[in-house]
Amino acid sequence: MSYDFLSHILSLVRSRQPLVHQITNYVTVTDCANASLAIGASPVMAHAPQEVEDMVALAQALLLNIGTPDEDSIKAMLMAGMAANAKNIPVILDPVGAGATPYRTKSSERLLSELRISIIRGNQSEIRALLGLSGETRGVDSVTAEADFSAMALEAARKFNCVVAATGKIDYVSDGKKCLAIYNQHPLLQKVTGTGCMCSALVACCVAAQPTEPLEAAATAVAISGLAGEIAAAKITPSLGSGSFHVELINAFAEISPETLQKNARIKYV
Repeated sequence: MSYDFLSHILSLVRSRQPLVHQITNYVTVTDCANASLAIGASPVMAHAPQEVEDMVALAQALLLNIGTPDEDSIKAMLMAGMAANAKNIPVILDPVGAGATPYRTKSSERLLSELRISIIRGNQSEIRALLGLSGETRGVDSVTAEADFSAMALEAARKFNCVVAATGKIDYVSDGKKCLAIYNQHPLLQKVTGTGCMCSALVACCVAAQPTEPLEAAATAVAISGLAGEIAAAKITPSLGSGSFHVELINAFAEISPETLQKNARIKYV
């Protein structure tokens, strides 16, 4: 199996600098914008219902993140998603906290039922919740004990007819036929808020640059996210904390070259 798509897709992001419309949450909006800029994309964080249809028409991908949901934001997401669907612009859903409250779960289900989603990126508790399976979600964090999640990722991709990126200690990305496991990871990624949201932003950036290969685009983004965590962790000393790691994480997104990604991504088909 060839994994040359990793360097190719990152190169495309850097050369094409795609515009990525992100309707995300107010906790991590700056981080998502900076992560997108760091890998070479151009983010726009427009959320007003009065402009989302016009804005998404200019973009190459749309990210919907329900981290801080309310009726206005869900309305804006539906409007933007329908406009994106009409123009065949990829739509990425981050179902933050699905399973934590009925409102979050139902909001995710509504977006999935009313829109054509290209990629779902969530932690493994969130993906389990979307499948209607047991698994505790504490706030927006995953607390489900992890087994081999590849079968679950395959099932979710088939159910929702889209690519599913289920992230955890091992990340799984599936299109319902194939499944990739990605092993790049570092525990400090769990100590900084928004690393999952940033990963979803990178997914949107990669599929914006290569919309015909959503499986490979999602896997590339997830690999970048994990590898950046490893690089950032290696740069801080024990006396430094999560704030320093956060800064180095953004730096790492910018510093990872296509060649570095190709050499250091730990990825395989499973």
